[in-house]
Amino acid sequence: QVRLVESGGGLVQAGGSLRLSCAASGRTFSTYAMGWFRQAPGKEREIVAAISRGGGTTYYADSVKGRFTISRDNAKKTVPLQMNSLKPEDTAIYYCAADSSLAYRNYPRKSVYDYESWGQGTQVTVSS
Repeated sequence: QVRLVESGGGLVQAGGSLRLSCAASGRTFSTYAMGWFRQAPGKEREIVAAISRGGGTTYYADSVKGRFTISRDNAKKTVPLQMNSLKPEDTAIYYCAADSSLAYRNYPRKSVYDYESWGQGTQVTVSS
């Protein structure tokens, strides 16, 4: 398993930007597909973006496509999430997650049930 720690959350006005980061520990980080999820109050946790182990394949939820960018640095063991043009509906706790499945390491998955390692989350609040 890999240990994940998120950072970079905060309060921002609508239209602003935030950059979240996920720091991972463990020697096998580069073999994991990684994902960012979010959970708003009273709602289920949902996928925001995901990236394959090498970074060559990414997935974005329709709601963030064109505004958010996921990347990874396997040498530094980090997974940044750049969030631009933020909207009040982006308000949520954002979680970083790791999928250790060898079969899907090049094809990031979208379900919360496919990820077995999770960070503690970081709060993002977008004011109108």
